[in-house]
Amino acid sequence: MSKPRLLWINISIFVITFLVALVFVPYRAVTHGFDSFEIVSLILCIGFCGMSITAGYHRLWSHRTYKAHAFIRFFYAIGGAFALQNSILHWSSDHRVHHKHVDNNDIDPYSAKRGFWFSHIGWMLRDYKPKTYNDYSNVRDLQKDKIVMWQHNNYLLLAIATNFGIPLILGLIHGDIISSLLLAGVLRLVISHHVTFFINSLAHIWGKQTYTDKNTARDNGILAFLTFGEGYHNFHHIFENDYRNGIQWWHFDPTKWFIRLASYLKLASDLKVTPEDKIIKAKAMMQLKQSREKLALKHNAELIIEQLQREYEALVQQVSNYYEVKKQLINACESSPERLNLSNQYQQLKRNLRASIKQWNSLVTSYA
Repeated sequence: MSKPRLLWINISIFVITFLVALVFVPYRAVTHGFDSFEIVSLILCIGFCGMSITAGYHRLWSHRTYKAHAFIRFFYAIGGAFALQNSILHWSSDHRVHHKHVDNNDIDPYSAKRGFWFSHIGWMLRDYKPKTYNDYSNVRDLQKDKIVMWQHNNYLLLAIATNFGIPLILGLIHGDIISSLLLAGVLRLVISHHVTFFINSLAHIWGKQTYTDKNTARDNGILAFLTFGEGYHNFHHIFENDYRNGIQWWHFDPTKWFIRLASYLKLASDLKVTPEDKIIKAKAMMQLKQSREKLALKHNAELIIEQLQREYEALVQQVSNYYEVKKQLINACESSPERLNLSNQYQQLKRNLRASIKQWNSLVTSYA
């Protein structure tokens, strides 16, 4: 069976920009040097592209994890064209197919099970797309967004205007067009591309399966640092409607922080968060499963596994009890006579749950 045809436009863009970044940027650095304005411009442009993809294309449009004001949607639309990763409509359609059919080599556009090279960049170098590729039937909701459709219908013009126009303007302001084109233009594009591509490739290969092993997605703090918080990918694939990827306060997730800041400024609303009980239960289930696998070869495995199972069931029951009382407390009227009793019960269950989680984590760690 013959291979799909090569996509020479894509190949040319990737090869030329990579070679310019590899050869001419270092040459310019040695012979001319880059000053602080040019370095800061590079960083800001990478941030503009990155946040437009992660907060805009990904968490806003692909997963509808929050609602955004027209101003911020326009910001994302321009930044997405600057990132040169296709239109919002096209990108979101691909990404929804990826989530629905993750790891299915025949349907997932960038299935990690086809290898690192394919999922990272190979899927864009040949015409692997099915005949239904451009029907956009899975993004009909986005077709109602005027900014999405404006960007889609004018994508090529916007991509050219931003990728040449923004570096040129920066160069004219600073008085060094060549350095600006090399840094804010080419190097920024190469970094922006491969940082995003890491989510399709490395984030499905390198890291921990914290919440589910039903797909190849991994949680990886190093990748989160490189990808604006997208590296907590195992969490994302099981709880894709959560506006966060890094759920703990110490998780590096600037996309989450940006969305939250936008909500404080009334530019974002309806931020969706996964109920905590679902997160705790999913994590505990994976810990139980992974512990069983590690203990399987031990001589007293059966007794230890039975103990783990009992502790797991007790933890799940405590989680359910805690969140049931929490729900009742939220719904109880301020003046209700039962509110005080519920409040006391809630605080006690909260303390018990914290102790149980700590005990459970200690137990599974001891068998790691």
